Amino acid sequence: MGSNIRNEQYVIFLYYQAFTLITLSFLPPLSPPAGVVRPTLTVLPPSREELQQGSATLVCLASGGSPSTWSLGWKVGGSSSSSGVSNSPEVLGSDGRYSWSSTLSLPADQWKKAGSVVCEASLDGQSPVTQPLDPDSCSQ
Repeated sequence: MGSNIRNEQYVIFLYYQAFTLITLSFLPPLSPPAGVVRPTLTVLPPSREELQQGSATLVCLASGGSPSTWSLGWKVGGSSSSSGVSNSPEVLGSDGRYSWSSTLSLPADQWKKAGSVVCEASLDGQSPVTQPLDPDSCSQ
């Protein structure tokens, strides 16, 4: 009688394995959750020629982010700056992620004295993504 119980348990075990494999093969594939993707920031400094003419234009490029509601801003010398800022609308890439740009225009002397300029991407509920640019490290 002991061997019959083992054989029945073995048959039930095999049946369970086969049923599980068949059931799993009909389940839809798991898709990654739609979530937040932090953009990559690149800050372009002003050109020497522009600085010689007394102005400074910085460009912040944000790429590969999601959702589309990330916003770009600037900090000059540690303080938020909205003056001289121009933001582009988001552009949807073929990969389903977004790109944006923001331009900051300053007088050349303010740029040189700023200490640091930071481009910041922000989204509610997320820590900001920042990319600093030090005027002293840029050739003038």
